[in-house]
Amino acid sequence: MSEHTAPGKGPLIGAGVALTIAIVVPLLVWTYAKPDPELWGIPFFFWYQFLLVIASVVLTTIAYWLVIGHERKRRLAEGRTNGGPR
Repeated sequence: MSEHTAPGKGPLIGAGVALTIAIVVPLLVWTYAKPDPELWGIPFFFWYQFLLVIASVVLTTIAYWLVIGHERKRRLAEGRTNGGPR
């Protein structure tokens, strides 16, 4: 039987950074409160907001997988498998 060590806090910090970026960047109104440059006739404000939605989905997904991986390693270090209480 091999001995496992508890996982570090690195993945949780990474998840926190990813979520912080996803939350803070849309709050920086001065970065997108302008009509130019246009993209295929669409003002900058609209296509930038759409881009932020996609970026937020990607960052949230990354955070999710980091936390899930950390949780799996933690449970393994405690000797529990996926079937334990949550």
